[in-house]
Amino acid sequence: MSTALPSATRRTALAYAGLGLLCWALYAIAATDWQYGSRSVWEGLYDATWNLGPILALGPAVLPWTRRLQAVSPWRRLAGHALGAAAFGLSWQLLDAGAAALLFSADHAHARLEQGLVWRSAGGAVAYGVLVFGFGGVLHARRAQAAALQAAQAEAARVRAELSALSGKLNPHFLFNTLNSLLMLVRRDASRAEQALLGFSRLMRHVLDSKRNNEERVSLSEELDFVRDYLALETLRLGERLRVDWQVEDAALAEAVPPLTLQPLVENAIQHGIAPQVGGGTLSLQARCEGDWLLLRVADDGPGCPWPPAPTARQGLGLGTLQRRFALDFEGQARLQVQTAPGQGFAVELRIPRS
Repeated sequence: MSTALPSATRRTALAYAGLGLLCWALYAIAATDWQYGSRSVWEGLYDATWNLGPILALGPAVLPWTRRLQAVSPWRRLAGHALGAAAFGLSWQLLDAGAAALLFSADHAHARLEQGLVWRSAGGAVAYGVLVFGFGGVLHARRAQAAALQAAQAEAARVRAELSALSGKLNPHFLFNTLNSLLMLVRRDASRAEQALLGFSRLMRHVLDSKRNNEERVSLSEELDFVRDYLALETLRLGERLRVDWQVEDAALAEAVPPLTLQPLVENAIQHGIAPQVGGGTLSLQARCEGDWLLLRVADDGPGCPWPPAPTARQGLGLGTLQRRFALDFEGQARLQVQTAPGQGFAVELRIPRS
């Protein structure tokens, strides 16, 4: 069984020992007559040891007593400290008398007890008060540090939970739209519907694998593979009406992004910007590195819309989810910018810190 002290207790003990040694050295220096030599260094050390030794020996007992009293009401705490000060002074008297009797004689011990009764009682109360304030500050600092750590852990857990919940919202939305597309395709072309179902199974496997592995990041290359499978599925539905312009730098493929970052943007562009148009439209996907940033852009040449939208307007589940995700993730450094206007298409640009 390990007997090692916890780090916080060990630091407190080392700090107490260091301060005690400093006080003892300063007392010895002050008790030495350096100018005339009436009191030697050894006599100064003797006085420091005799007068501060009992205080330093009793000091550690004040820590648990202070900790206990911090948990009670103010009046009980005041009474407890009064009792503690009295007990500290009495213990000092007994230690001093016991040491005098052991080293010298009982008469010497009795004489020291009578001579020092008043000043040791007062000095004990003062020393007790100093120790209480010192240890109380240490305990408050410990609690503040523990509370800050607990708050940080709780915030991290909250962020992870919200990110997981936000990512989870994408899957039912994507599933609903894809099943509708497959239903329409089954009615028109059974063989193409079978091919689409195979592609759909790959998409679902990708989503389920990400959920099972609880991945917080995937490479941009993996995310783009997922988008390509999704676009292949949409191409079966839209045919030549869906045109895709890829502008992806090779250097960007290894960068890390949250799962399902691009797919909801691509889905929104197709559903709102391309599919409603008789002649379809062009979807543009761009990825490049600029210094410490990974820039991603998903744009369509559809009708666009006023921006920012009216409070009652829906801006799409994928876009709203990404905005919330980036507000929580990447320590608030990631940015999402929308560029649109009536008749000018719709573009979303993401700026993500590089891994």
